[in-house]
Amino acid sequence: MESEKRPSMVSDMGAWAMNVISSVGIIMANKQLMANSGYAFSFATTLTGFHFAVTALVGLVSNATGFSASKYVPLWELLWFSIVANTSITCMNFSLMLNSVGFYQISKLSMIPVVCVLEWIIHNKNYSKRVKLAVIVVVIGVGVCTVTDVKVNAKGFICACLAVLSTSLQQITIGSLQKKYSIGSFELLSKTAPIQALSLLVFGPFIDYYLNGKLITNYKMSSGAIFFILLSCTLAVFCNVSQYLCIGRFSAVSFQVLGHMKTVCVLTLGWLLFDSELTFKNILGMLLAVVGMIIYSWAVEVDKQSTKTLPHAKNSLTEEEIRLLKEGVENTPVKDVELGGSKG
Repeated sequence: MESEKRPSMVSDMGAWAMNVISSVGIIMANKQLMANSGYAFSFATTLTGFHFAVTALVGLVSNATGFSASKYVPLWELLWFSIVANTSITCMNFSLMLNSVGFYQISKLSMIPVVCVLEWIIHNKNYSKRVKLAVIVVVIGVGVCTVTDVKVNAKGFICACLAVLSTSLQQITIGSLQKKYSIGSFELLSKTAPIQALSLLVFGPFIDYYLNGKLITNYKMSSGAIFFILLSCTLAVFCNVSQYLCIGRFSAVSFQVLGHMKTVCVLTLGWLLFDSELTFKNILGMLLAVVGMIIYSWAVEVDKQSTKTLPHAKNSLTEEEIRLLKEGVENTPVKDVELGGSKG
């Protein structure tokens, strides 16, 4: 039993480590690619289209070589998911453009309670007081270290609400599709990536033009920009795969809570690599967030153990029970079976 648990824990940690490393790496690569001090490639939505195009290509090669198998998922479900996912990407970009960084961070923090509420509505999932306390600690910690000025307007507020709702729904849908069709994370990603890539590459340039007033056709490509685009796309493959892996293994709430570890890593690396300011408030918030994540991990584990010790009702009968039931029916007077009891 212990030997079975250990490989599972190792693979869980591996999936999570891959997500954190690739997510932090892609942020750093995009920072260099998009910053005015770097290559000023300010076409975020189109770049995301490139990410999914490369991911789709990897999935195609994987299926062709037999490394992964293609399982059936209805086209309408794939289209629905892609619409939700692309809405998330677009609204996130609009939210960042229309709102202050402070309000953008608050909207991202609000995804945790929104995911909890949606899972309660959709899957009737309840959370213990321990888990709720841990979530509150994480939200406060990340809020302390990231939220600064908070300014909002009507358009920005609507975009932020749509971004939070669509992103939360997207993450819940990833997990539910994997369970519903018994499909692996990479297999599901290889089915959704082509649809997302096509739609983002078609509409992405227009969205980017609306966001920054620049056409991608007028951008002067350099060897350095191409290198960072390819690096960003490579990291995106690992990031996308690990996201599906993590949500499939854990839950959308766990992904959101533990995902804030990436925020802590980004702040730390920004301080180490880009001379970003790291104040006492930042450090205090990061420590509080880490404590919250530790409490959350402990709370989830305690809930799992308590669930295992509870007696479970049987969902199906064994062959032996069916045989005994049949024998009981055959040996029972017909009038008792029909009427529920013998007449006196």
